[in-house]
Amino acid sequence: MRSFRPLQLILGCIAFTQVSTSVAQTPASYSSSDLYQQVKKLKVLGSVLYMAAHPDDENTRLLAWLSKDRLYRTGYLSLTRGDGGQNLIGDEQGIELGMIRTQELLAARRIDGAEQFFSRAYDFGFSKRTEEALSTWNQEKILADAVWVIRKFQPDVIITRFPPDSRAGHGHHSASAVIAQLAFEAAADPNRFPEQFTHGVKPWKVKRVLWNTFSFGSVNTTSDDQLKIDVGVYNAALGQGYGEISAESRSQHKSQGFGVPAGRGSSLEYFQLLKGDAAKSDILDDVNTSWNRIPGAESIASKIDAILSNYKLDQPSAIVPQLVALYKDIAALPDHYWKTKKLQELQDLIANCSGLWLEATANTEFAVQGDSIRLNFFANNRLGTNSTLNNIKVDVIDAELNQPLEKNRNFTLNKPLYVFATKPLSQPYWLEKQMNTGSFEVADQKLIGRPESLPAYAVDFDITIEGQRFTFTRPVMYKFTDPVKGELYRPLVIVPPATLTTGPDIFVFHKGQKESAQLSVKVTANKDLQKYRANVMLDAGKRQETKDTGFTMAKGMSRNYEFTISNEHLYDAKKGKTDYAQVFVELKNGKEEQPAWLNLISINYDHIPPIHYYMQDKAKLLDLDLKTVGHKIGYIDGAGDKVAFTLGQMGYEVTILKENDLTSANLKQFDAVITGVRAYNVHDFLKTKYDALMEYVKNGGNLIVQYNTNNNLSSARGSGIGPYGFNISRNRVTDENAKVNFLLPSHPVLNYPNKITEKDFEGWVQERGIYFAEQTDAAYQTPLSMADPDEPDQKGSLIIADYGKGKFVYTGLVFFRELPAGVPGAYRIIANIIALNKSNTKK
Repeated sequence: MRSFRPLQLILGCIAFTQVSTSVAQTPASYSSSDLYQQVKKLKVLGSVLYMAAHPDDENTRLLAWLSKDRLYRTGYLSLTRGDGGQNLIGDEQGIELGMIRTQELLAARRIDGAEQFFSRAYDFGFSKRTEEALSTWNQEKILADAVWVIRKFQPDVIITRFPPDSRAGHGHHSASAVIAQLAFEAAADPNRFPEQFTHGVKPWKVKRVLWNTFSFGSVNTTSDDQLKIDVGVYNAALGQGYGEISAESRSQHKSQGFGVPAGRGSSLEYFQLLKGDAAKSDILDDVNTSWNRIPGAESIASKIDAILSNYKLDQPSAIVPQLVALYKDIAALPDHYWKTKKLQELQDLIANCSGLWLEATANTEFAVQGDSIRLNFFANNRLGTNSTLNNIKVDVIDAELNQPLEKNRNFTLNKPLYVFATKPLSQPYWLEKQMNTGSFEVADQKLIGRPESLPAYAVDFDITIEGQRFTFTRPVMYKFTDPVKGELYRPLVIVPPATLTTGPDIFVFHKGQKESAQLSVKVTANKDLQKYRANVMLDAGKRQETKDTGFTMAKGMSRNYEFTISNEHLYDAKKGKTDYAQVFVELKNGKEEQPAWLNLISINYDHIPPIHYYMQDKAKLLDLDLKTVGHKIGYIDGAGDKVAFTLGQMGYEVTILKENDLTSANLKQFDAVITGVRAYNVHDFLKTKYDALMEYVKNGGNLIVQYNTNNNLSSARGSGIGPYGFNISRNRVTDENAKVNFLLPSHPVLNYPNKITEKDFEGWVQERGIYFAEQTDAAYQTPLSMADPDEPDQKGSLIIADYGKGKFVYTGLVFFRELPAGVPGAYRIIANIIALNKSNTKK
């Protein structure tokens, strides 16, 4: 019986990386110039909604110009959260990458001034057909989401990034334009999605839908007869042009490597009509954006002009009495969408011009169900407007104060808050229910479209300013001081009394061999647990075991449990084959019983706030007809993947290689050297290690290069990677079920040590492969071909060359997706690729 040993990862770690965060959650502050812009915006009653498919699809220069120059209410509806993209900064994929990209979009919006919205569509990966995207998403469901956002946002004009055809370059892109045009009609139709009307919306007629045409690479869809607008102007009040603001905004998409230089000077944007009334000279032609669109509001504009004329850059608080009077005038107007919006803008502006600082912070980042936290409420009337703090209210706290707020004097109040055991956990709302193949399930209609969940607790500060009562709402945050980065804010997270983690999350057994492995379980107390009993239960096919133990455990402490799992336990006469091992924990204290089967996952990067979500922790069990040849693998990390971990589970000894490890003397110990995804894109040092790697191959080694991109991130070219020339293309096969043809059926890669058949390409996820090789030297062998429907066969998914005594391989097959997903055939194929230099048969 072979027992598994921990994966040896020398000089590296494949586990989730946590990095300290920066000021991504620091409350916004505004300069006097910013406030002047906000006063000017009070005069503008116009709105534009931009629509596309993914984070980073949006035109940030145009969004910044619309929001900060034209002062329109500006929004971006991204149909997906970018879950199916690639990740340049870590190994997160799927929903985790979607959460990262959501926060990157919010960071971008904080810079360019637009608002962010999403539908429930899931980014299932690159799609070549509009129909595939619409079908996978459930067209009617995503159309309903777009209609909901339109009816709530009430845009005067919709602008799409893409056309509804193949010029969009991606099935998701073109589908977003189709949805936009359908939503234009449906949002105005009272017979479409009438269930939405019970939630406070009504039919809304958009004036027009415009396509923001583009010139990307060899595709130029702009023309001189289209509507043209220069958005490259300079805003002296902000001290930046919109090309500069745009660059800062777009550079927030760090997971996609989209840092861009600042643009300066004239920049034309082009627009083509898709639906509605034509626009001759301006995006909002024939749209009334003045106060005249509200009955009885004709005098409001002149009052705003008077406020602007009295505005003093060194004393913004001087206009607060006028702003309060304006608030009362607008409040007296008949109900109207723009009345509501401008009252909210005015309230925020009054607070900002007063220099009013309000915050509510907790003494901990994690609030535990059934435990207490302490809240600190803080107020400072920094410019000394006539203000009184009447009341502070949050959850069961209702503090009557009637406290005058003196100029620049700190007011603080400290209160305990009990977190009820029924308080919902902090979970991204779109992950609360099991998702479908192409979309998330969200039960609460009012959450649809929101970029993120509501805060765990929100505090209402009831304040009277210049005789008018206002309610200012602030989220409860965790505030602390980092010795290097200074004062930092983080969201408050609701957690259960205990959480558990299991590891590893995948086991690979070899069919026909009696094997066992240790499943580690760690139960962590999130509050003091006294005289509790823990039932730790394993469910893995025929393997059922309970560890029942009593304990007292202080907050933050953990207990570890070990379960032995054997491949003998994976088959049960009644249940059939078991693919997962799940662990459940129940904490009991007398009659009180609390489940603790959730794992709290944390994702932290400097440029975004911390992300936390829960999942049911379970390990995937594979019992494979798998043979491996060779033992020692050197792995060069790339942009981030979990391939090295899965290789360790296959039984290989994996060593992470750094720059200084790439010498001929050191490399000769390895049976194969594998580069992680996009390694040549992110490591410039690989260019200087070309000779050492080729020497390794020449002397009998096996260099396996996973996909790289040929783009502006680097000068990665096949000629600088392999012993013979090839180019890296953008070719891919997105149909994960596409037929795979064996062009060289007797080649060792299809026969040794595992016989590869069509069955090994069953059950793949998202796609077959990406960034295939092309224009390959005659020395390369291409054992496979595949194609998406109605496209010619592509041979570049796997290329192999003999060089000296060894082998060189470049592959676009997406092992970085298939191996962590537990796809059996992917394990057998990668084992054969690793064994290429061990086979005595050469093709």
